[in-house]
Amino acid sequence: MHIQFLGAARTVTGSCYLIHVNNQSLLLECGLYQGKREESYEKNRNFNFFEPAKIDAVILSHAHIDHSGNLPNLVKQGYNGPIYGTNGTVALVDIMLMDSGHIQECDVQFVNKKRAKHGLPPVEPIYTQEDSAAVKPHLVGKDYEEPFHPINGVTARLIEAGHILGSAAVRLDIEENGKHTSLWFSGDIGRPNMPLLRDPVLPEDVDYLMMECTYGDKPHRDPEEAFTEFRDVVARTYKKGGKVIIPAFAVGRTQELVYFLHQMNRRRLIPSIPVYVDSPLAVAASDVFLKFTDYFDEETSRFVANGSHPALNFEKLTYIRSLDESKALNERHEPMIIISASGMAESGRILHHLRNNIEDPRNTILIVSWQSPDTLGRRLADRVREVKIFGEVFQRKADIATIGGLSAHAGQDMLLRYALNVKKTARRIILVHGEPPAAEAFRQKLREEGGTPTFYPNLGEAVEIVPV
Repeated sequence: MHIQFLGAARTVTGSCYLIHVNNQSLLLECGLYQGKREESYEKNRNFNFFEPAKIDAVILSHAHIDHSGNLPNLVKQGYNGPIYGTNGTVALVDIMLMDSGHIQECDVQFVNKKRAKHGLPPVEPIYTQEDSAAVKPHLVGKDYEEPFHPINGVTARLIEAGHILGSAAVRLDIEENGKHTSLWFSGDIGRPNMPLLRDPVLPEDVDYLMMECTYGDKPHRDPEEAFTEFRDVVARTYKKGGKVIIPAFAVGRTQELVYFLHQMNRRRLIPSIPVYVDSPLAVAASDVFLKFTDYFDEETSRFVANGSHPALNFEKLTYIRSLDESKALNERHEPMIIISASGMAESGRILHHLRNNIEDPRNTILIVSWQSPDTLGRRLADRVREVKIFGEVFQRKADIATIGGLSAHAGQDMLLRYALNVKKTARRIILVHGEPPAAEAFRQKLREEGGTPTFYPNLGEAVEIVPV
């Protein structure tokens, strides 16, 4: 048995790991590589390390696009087997891939306009909505902790990871040539005491642990601080008579913000102010969240039980479902909160809300997540005074506020708890989904704790898993 690392190796994007056992092939994740346009196009359109038709099964840890987003190409190029995930993951993957296909099509239209001006031939999208729709028949939902057999000799279980709705660690118990070994793959590890979701379950009693180390070099701030800062931003902006405009990722972050606002409203911690969620994907994802309330943590369940509304619904909240409704928000000038995608303000309806509100000093643009360099979100977070939106220059007069502490990834302290919980049994810890500085800082912490030896693979590298 061996594992080959085909994505999110020494980086944090395009998760993909191929396990060979009992003369069969099991793929953990099939994520979209996100980076420079030409590099992303090449990496996502071509499976250089394997033939999709020869893969026997796929297991997903969760629905985020960097873990599931290249499934349309996998199926298009010949994969014809099952794609396993929790029931929540399967529901989210379906809507997220359709949204991703739409984005790919729009993106290539923009690129081809520029290519045509230079006399260059058009390029095809990484994949289309039609390609995305072809994935759905392959999706197989499983309950948490339900054993299943993706390939011969392998029993799999999906275990709560606390990262987003439906996220799971994957435990594999493997029989090969009469010998047994066990592997625990973390997927993305969540944080304890975050809104809505249950805490991640710690690994135990396994021979090998393969885990993410995205924030292996730093802890996170307490989410309670984020709650307080969010409340203060709303109150301060309301007092000025302005709007709070929030670029937010459609799946996970939007639902957390809505839940926070629900709590604030019920506890009367903020003025009575209308809240609008304006993102087709965020609205669809919120509908999925409301179908899987059994995934919520005990605190959320108690909160819902003691009120008259679901966790992600309350009297002042409106989910915008049409383009006309979205446009109408920009004709109104009274205080309100608008949560819209994309989270880095690079595309989607958020651009229209920023365009219409950025030059009003009464308003606040609230940044609630890390912003990649060279994005509009990053320029706003850096508080630049002049920005371009749709090619037009705007003078930023709105306030900028930033809130940390809402990351859905475990910080260094939680990652250490996770790894040290298998200190007595694990023969090796394999670190993936982390940049080199974060991985090295985390490895040093493990050495200081006398933890299990670690391995930090290169892209394309393979490691043998030796049965006990």
